[in-house]
Amino acid sequence: MITKENILFCLVGLFAGLIVGFMFANSVNQGQPAASSTSAAASMPGTGGMPAGHPPTAANSGSSEEVQAAIDKARAEPENFEAQIKAAEVFYQISRFEGAIEFLKQAAKIKPDDYVTIVNLGNAYFDSSKFDEAEKTYTEALAKKPEDLDVRTDLGLTYAFRPQPDYDRAIKEFETVLAKDPKHTLALQNLVVAHTKKGDAAKANAALARLEAADAKNSAISKLREDIGKIGSK
Repeated sequence: MITKENILFCLVGLFAGLIVGFMFANSVNQGQPAASSTSAAASMPGTGGMPAGHPPTAANSGSSEEVQAAIDKARAEPENFEAQIKAAEVFYQISRFEGAIEFLKQAAKIKPDDYVTIVNLGNAYFDSSKFDEAEKTYTEALAKKPEDLDVRTDLGLTYAFRPQPDYDRAIKEFETVLAKDPKHTLALQNLVVAHTKKGDAAKANAALARLEAADAKNSAISKLREDIGKIGSK
């Protein structure tokens, strides 16, 4: 499962194994979809020992009766914003992202200017690997809050994860973030990865130096450096 936000690095496989821990939020409790974040989705309770911002798993998502009741209520009351959000949350907890998209889209129809709902819809598209739709939705969110650096980082990731990656566009978005916040760790990590995937060791090393200066104890540094070292041997 590809998830987004609150980026953690394994750097194995797709986009050097970038793992992004999605932060699903309800309509009330919001602070951004990333653990270090200032953007829109806040962490949900009940995640135990998981990384900050990780959504609750199916094990703590409630009984099957409670799940079905939330879904039935949302479908019976299509103009009930809170019911749509609850149903989307339930679907997200059991990793059924298409269901989450259905109810988030309905919630967005009810409150088209609700920023958190737009961001969470983008997150659901991202986690469904619908990167074109995620791009459009994050762009819509950024039109409302262009200063949301975490969402802009997510926008950059949509270009990096798609089947035909556009690393130059991803890099542009990461650099836009870093122009506002030179120590934005998530953007720096992804900038290193994007340059590495492009095969540009010089720029990858330069980005890595920026990351080290901003966060010397970052646990991804050693693996990032290792992956850069493999560029010339390919």
